[in-house]
Amino acid sequence: MLQPLQICAYDPHWVQEFAAERDRIAQVLGELARRIDHNGSTAVPGLEAKPIIDIQVSVEQLQPIAAYGEPFATLGYVHVPHADDAFCPFFHRPKDWPHTHHVHVVQSGGEEERRTLAFRDYLREHSDTARQYAALKKALATLADAADSSSREKYANAKSEFIERVIQIALAAGYPRGL
Repeated sequence: MLQPLQICAYDPHWVQEFAAERDRIAQVLGELARRIDHNGSTAVPGLEAKPIIDIQVSVEQLQPIAAYGEPFATLGYVHVPHADDAFCPFFHRPKDWPHTHHVHVVQSGGEEERRTLAFRDYLREHSDTARQYAALKKALATLADAADSSSREKYANAKSEFIERVIQIALAAGYPRGL
């Protein structure tokens, strides 16, 4: 039986949840972490989201993954090997679904760092676009099976066209600000 992905009303406590996790990550990574940013829908005030805190950690070098992967493991994070490891290794906790935290590691000063922050910042400043994104997510969530990882990946991929369009608009408009 299909278990749709849960899209929740914005929760202001997500900011505190991010801050607590940022501090835990900073403690185990030390100077390896150049930046630790709250990203994804839980980082956009008012935006409905899956109740998963997305965190982007910027590091000087993506390889070897073990340099930050081993410290992440001490916090309960699991690395998910994927073709995206070349530009954005992914970790989650807990090991089994439902996850509470996702960590995306990117190259400090690199394109992926800029793209992610541009999308977040644009949504923060353009509530009409954020509402369109929320409507898309809610529609797609009804088709996704939360219990199936391939279905969750299809959900994520189905949002790609919208996200990519917004990223291009945001980058052209000078986002992210202050990076």
